[in-house]
Amino acid sequence: MASTPAKKATPAKKSADARARKAAAQVASRHTTYDEAHPPFQAGLIPAPEPVRFLDEHGVRVTPITDDYTAPSDDAALECYRRMVIGRRFDVQATALTKQGRLAVYPSSRGQEACQVGSVQVLRDDDWFFPTYRDSVALVSRGIDPVDVLTLLRGDQHCGYDPAATFTAPQCTPLSTQLLHAAGVAYGEARQGRDRIALAFIGDGATSEGDFHEALNFAAVFKAPVVFVVQNNGWAISVPLSKQTAAPSLAYKGIGYGVVCEQVDGNDALAVLAVVGKAVDWARAGKGPVLVELHTYRMEAHTNADDATRYRTADEVEEWSHKDPVVRLEAYLRGVNRLDDATIEGFRAEGETAAATLRDRMNEDPAVAPEAMFDHVYATMTPQLTEQRDQVLAEIAAESEGTGIDAGTAAAHDVRKGH
Repeated sequence: MASTPAKKATPAKKSADARARKAAAQVASRHTTYDEAHPPFQAGLIPAPEPVRFLDEHGVRVTPITDDYTAPSDDAALECYRRMVIGRRFDVQATALTKQGRLAVYPSSRGQEACQVGSVQVLRDDDWFFPTYRDSVALVSRGIDPVDVLTLLRGDQHCGYDPAATFTAPQCTPLSTQLLHAAGVAYGEARQGRDRIALAFIGDGATSEGDFHEALNFAAVFKAPVVFVVQNNGWAISVPLSKQTAAPSLAYKGIGYGVVCEQVDGNDALAVLAVVGKAVDWARAGKGPVLVELHTYRMEAHTNADDATRYRTADEVEEWSHKDPVVRLEAYLRGVNRLDDATIEGFRAEGETAAATLRDRMNEDPAVAPEAMFDHVYATMTPQLTEQRDQVLAEIAAESEGTGIDAGTAAAHDVRKGH
């Protein structure tokens, strides 16, 4: 059978092919290989085959799987240890406050101190931080008033601190939504020529949300200076990691979006400081976003309302208890003669003082202004909100004048009827 002669390309087809080649060249120009003066992360986009670590579970220095990272100084490690000790004492106190009825709920982060403290320690004061509901220790380590940190969990306000003044977004309860905010803020700062980056925390379960993928894609396309940090503690409430992904690790999820990524032993504070520190420098240098997965473990239940014994074994918890990040870093610092009993006691005393102050302040009932609930719904209050606020104020005024609730109810009725 004779072969069919190939059809000649039409002018329209040639034009379309030319446009496609031009577009491909433009994309390629934005993703060129970095030169030797600016080496990429381990194997370019590919994370290390095993989590990067500098310390074994006994606090003994080991050779990292890759030489792509510089170990932090012992001074930085000592400061990280101090913050971790204070942070753990805060976490214990916050947990106790839930049992005393002073907090509605508290998601403990015991066991994840190296992730939280190490990550925020490498930020500048004016870098943006986007936390989740479990990152109270990170907020305290960042220097935010502990009472303001717990305002959300006490139910007083949506956020107790000023996000603009602290460069810290409100703690986010919905999964992954803050990643879009982080990518947008980081991109906006870059567009305005400001030398700031954004760092956002999420948990392992949040990587199953669409917002996670949209944020990575946006950040990669526009080279937003943002670092996404996944605290993989093994459980999304009661859902194990094996039900979240079949990938070798969560870090690999960055490859498909062109985001450099790495996986780290999240209970090794030295590794967290080294890798997240490089990720922050990378983003600040305008090289684009980074995805860092920190392998860690949540030692307590999801919150005080959760019964973790229903879905995980005591043996699993016991195994992870021997990988304690605070104990590991303490052993290392003792081994290099940067930590002794007196210094440890000093840090613990600092934590006890902070916990006692927090306890005393949280035992004071907050002064609540009912009309404040209307203040931040819209930038400019709507007529409907104004009407509702006036109704509340009328009822409060009636109560204070001793006319009783009936007068307040009558005033509210008049408002509704248009009188």
